[in-house]
Amino acid sequence: MKVIIPVAGLGSRLRPHTFTQPKALLPLAGKPIVGHIVDQVTAWGGDRLVFIIGHFGDQIEHYLRRNYHLPMEFRRQEMALGLGHAVLIGLDDTDRDVLIILGDTLLDADLSPLIQRGETAIGVKEVEDARKFGVVEMEDGRVKRLVEKPPQPPSNLAIVGVYYIRDGACLKAAGEEVIKRGKMVKNEYQLTDALQIMLEWQEHIGIFHIEGWFDCGKPETILETNRFLFDKLGSSNQAEICNDSIIVPPVHIAPGAHIVRSIIGPYAVIGENSIVQNSNVRDSLIGEETHLERAVVADSIIGNRTRINGRVHRLNLGAASEIEV
Repeated sequence: MKVIIPVAGLGSRLRPHTFTQPKALLPLAGKPIVGHIVDQVTAWGGDRLVFIIGHFGDQIEHYLRRNYHLPMEFRRQEMALGLGHAVLIGLDDTDRDVLIILGDTLLDADLSPLIQRGETAIGVKEVEDARKFGVVEMEDGRVKRLVEKPPQPPSNLAIVGVYYIRDGACLKAAGEEVIKRGKMVKNEYQLTDALQIMLEWQEHIGIFHIEGWFDCGKPETILETNRFLFDKLGSSNQAEICNDSIIVPPVHIAPGAHIVRSIIGPYAVIGENSIVQNSNVRDSLIGEETHLERAVVADSIIGNRTRINGRVHRLNLGAASEIEV
């Protein structure tokens, strides 16, 4: 099964971190977001992975080729023309079974039974306000209409960013038809509109409900997803006490990190070659080659090559920063 994973977005809601690295490489529970996605889709039967890359795409390719030995392809989206355009780049005329999952979406679900049925279906979740999403309108148990970010949603069934398509070539033709018609939402071509055209062509589209859906698009949801993954996967290091320090699992302390007279955890990620001295770190993501001294850090995301000296509590700090308190 072919899997298309769009990771070309700018990640503007996660700035300043995405000024220097792509959103897909932010570390959660000891592994970048895209690594967790690859682990999941290969467990579901994905054996050909196509990544749609853009700005910083070389960083994503470098990480994946270094850590995974799978059939992988990297196709570049030169202009930010939306998800529909990105997926179209990943499709080919001969495609059949195709799974599409967004590069900032993690699921607590097993899609293997759905994929084995071989019927086109969209992942949905009931939400309070569906105006920010693609929305599914149902009639007699079938998808009647799909609409992108409607001001007055016809239902509360939001599309959550995972799609199984039994006929990828049909979706490709529908995506080309969207562009031919010039149909755009906020100057972007939407995948929702291509799926709507498939409905017009009498293609049957079903839905499947996803309760465990984790959107990694904002700092608060990143930290929430990090806690979920730790609860599911546990710690990824074996240390309990090192250099007069206390480790409170679950945590991930990367190779080369140096922990001195500190309390780490729970739910803390310490990046490679970072130094934590006389500090307390919990519920936080600490980047690589970062130095914390005399700091109390919680509910924070701190970028690579950052230096913090002094007592702080909550930070959302990009790479190569320095704070003295």
